[in-house]
Amino acid sequence: MLNSLINSTIGSNHAKSVPLMRNGRPDLQLADALTKVSPQAQAKAKASSQDFEAMFLNSMFSQMTSGIKGEGPFGDTQSTGVWRSMLTDQYSKNFAKAGGIGISTDVYRTLILQQANRAG
Repeated sequence: MLNSLINSTIGSNHAKSVPLMRNGRPDLQLADALTKVSPQAQAKAKASSQDFEAMFLNSMFSQMTSGIKGEGPFGDTQSTGVWRSMLTDQYSKNFAKAGGIGISTDVYRTLILQQANRAG
């Protein structure tokens, strides 16, 4: 029963982006919760968790670049700061989309478990 549940979940689109492993072991709690949550809710939780990680990374990247003085054709002007904020925003979104630092996986797991508890 357990193997068929894990195999059916692994075959879905969801499992390709979020592993069903936790600390090197199968995450049976998440696998069970995924059966209770609709695919639409799973997709929404995935997007929300990825957005949360992007927001965290944007804050981190902004702090990393806050002390850098403008160089190049724009110099040290106000437009350089605006450009840099847009650049860090795109960096953070792309970084999170590519897998990030693992925050979105834990946030996704928590969201799914909470929704499964409400449903069942």
